[in-house]
Amino acid sequence: MPALEKALDVIELLANQKEGLSQGQISEAVGRSIHQIYRVLQALEARGYIYRDRPAGLYFLSIMMFELAHRHEPLRGLVQVALPQMRRLSDEIQQSCNLGIHNAGRILILAQVESPAPFGFRVRVGAEFPLFETATGHALMAFQPSETIDRWLATRAPSTHATFRATLAATRHKGFEEVADGMQPGITDLAFPILGPHGDSVAVLTVPYVATSYSTRDLVTVRQHAASATREIARLLAPHGNEV
Repeated sequence: MPALEKALDVIELLANQKEGLSQGQISEAVGRSIHQIYRVLQALEARGYIYRDRPAGLYFLSIMMFELAHRHEPLRGLVQVALPQMRRLSDEIQQSCNLGIHNAGRILILAQVESPAPFGFRVRVGAEFPLFETATGHALMAFQPSETIDRWLATRAPSTHATFRATLAATRHKGFEEVADGMQPGITDLAFPILGPHGDSVAVLTVPYVATSYSTRDLVTVRQHAASATREIARLLAPHGNEV
């Protein structure tokens, strides 16, 4: 099945790339003509397995394989590791929390735990939000390599780059992001990056803090518990990753 082999060649190639590849680079790497690769790339992009960064024209592997893998119950991964810690956190702070990752220039919500309190704020699993306008996006971007930030910023007007870099620098200095939610008044978003063994963010744990008469924990306490839960998730994902 030549077409299937070509598609698998492309997926396996992109899975091993930290940066994206152009159509010409993919063609050369898999030993196929540009004409042969063009239709394969079109099909894979249409099905959501890869995506193309429009300004640069580079292709990247999407999280489709990740999503498919996590439909298979026995397979453990990020969600399976994070959910027990998220449930514990939600019980401790009496607030909801969610887990977000980057996907094709947006934030994708992978998991959500509702507040056990009578009143709370929830985010639907599978929902997508802007990368640049959310606390989760800021926390994710602030802990990415500079070349990744440059690539993402290329989609924005150059006049906004300096201001946004300053925002990310402040977030990185604090170690988290804390801002009033831009979509829901009365909510403060606390977003903590889950760091991989090399210090890059792989996901973000966010608490949309709602201050009501039902709130039994103040913002400072919630912040402390959320930071602790984030560190524990990172430790469980790579228990030996930070050892020298």
